[in-house]
Amino acid sequence: MTFSPAATLREGVQQVRERTAELAREVVKFGLVGLVSLVVDVGGFNLLRYAGGDGPLHDKPLTAKTISVTLATTVAYLGNRHWTFRHRRRSGLTREYGLFVLLNGVGLGIALLCLWLSHYVLGLTSPLADNISANVIGLGLGTLFRFWSYRRWVFKAMPGTEVDLGPEAIIPRD
Repeated sequence: MTFSPAATLREGVQQVRERTAELAREVVKFGLVGLVSLVVDVGGFNLLRYAGGDGPLHDKPLTAKTISVTLATTVAYLGNRHWTFRHRRRSGLTREYGLFVLLNGVGLGIALLCLWLSHYVLGLTSPLADNISANVIGLGLGTLFRFWSYRRWVFKAMPGTEVDLGPEAIIPRD
């Protein structure tokens, strides 16, 4: 058998293209599920805080954010399990949803920390400031964490299908 560096490189490049395309599809689907969840989260937060002027949780921004994130978490789980990551192996509803909720708790903690710092430490208490700190900065940082953690721990790849764009993906191993 002869070794052909050009053929090996072509195969490696093709694998990288396929893996990148799969990752791109997951990112787009994750983003769309995230947009629906964002509407649930931001809409719920603002309804609880400001519906009709002073909403039922007007003076409790952290409680309002916790409730809105809890609702959005369920929407996100269903969308991600049944659409974004449906091709990935299932490890059982209890384990999967438990991990999903736990990791969303970390994402919620990121958003709550941003809101707490802005609202209580910096004294920025306007509706705009609360929304920017919780729903732009906190949600953005939390989203980056969620995508990475879901792929790593919740919706694991089937053996041999994990997207890997490291150096070994360029030159396949025999």
